[in-house]
Amino acid sequence: MIVTGPVTILTESEWLERRQAHEQRVRAWTDPHQNRAARGEKHPVYDFLFEYYRFRPAWLRRWHPGPDVVLAGGAAREFLRWPEYHEGEDGVALNLAALPRRESVAWMLGLLRATAERPPAFGCFGLHEWAMVYRQTPDEVRHNAWPLRFPPDELARIVEAQPVRCTHFDAFRFFTAPARPLNKLQPTRAEVSLFEQRGCLHANMDLYKWAFKLAPFTPSELIADCFALARDIRELDMRASPYDLARLGFAPVCIETPEGRAEYERHQRDFAERSQPLRARLAALCARLLTPD
Repeated sequence: MIVTGPVTILTESEWLERRQAHEQRVRAWTDPHQNRAARGEKHPVYDFLFEYYRFRPAWLRRWHPGPDVVLAGGAAREFLRWPEYHEGEDGVALNLAALPRRESVAWMLGLLRATAERPPAFGCFGLHEWAMVYRQTPDEVRHNAWPLRFPPDELARIVEAQPVRCTHFDAFRFFTAPARPLNKLQPTRAEVSLFEQRGCLHANMDLYKWAFKLAPFTPSELIADCFALARDIRELDMRASPYDLARLGFAPVCIETPEGRAEYERHQRDFAERSQPLRARLAALCARLLTPD
């Protein structure tokens, strides 16, 4: 590897090794998903990471070095099939002048910084998943191939007995109509940056969304790191939900009990800490992309 000022030049063997390592890491997540899809099988936990976020497995496997990295060697010319790359004297690199939607990148930077600086809020105990099935009939429940741990009336009683404190608009918008008035806050799309906070599981899962929205300008290792965090969070999200997923090996976090709420908050605090370095890396990337050469 040759470093010249702020630009890193990777030899062909170096970047090929990095690409192979990334693909091998990611296939541990994408291959099982694609195999299930080929068999027509649904997974109530992991499908969310591909269907809600809508970043294809093939795109997740694809390796990009990120800005300020030059790929040396003749094989690097394969990257020229993407319009965001250009060829220079030392090799192939991203062309930051090709970055689209700079206003969106600036908005994302503001959101990331505001979320990082805002004190985290705990105590929601994952009730958003319960609010999404509150007062629904069995046919209306999203994952109705899987049983609920409580009958509808008991589930409703659990929701009504605890304060609902969801700060995340993209979770709140899936609340059932009867559940929305129960929420302490009424977040809107326009007010996302006013409510987002790093104690929220979904705000931390969304780091994956912000990472891939900047692709191919995001280093693929950063996208994979954000996916890994989102995957771990999704497991807790569904373990704390009202669904009974024991047959899949997911023991419930029983947030209807004091012990379960304490367990949920311990995980929540851990994810809040884990999210911060990733949020900082994404914010630094946004700032770099917005900085003229």
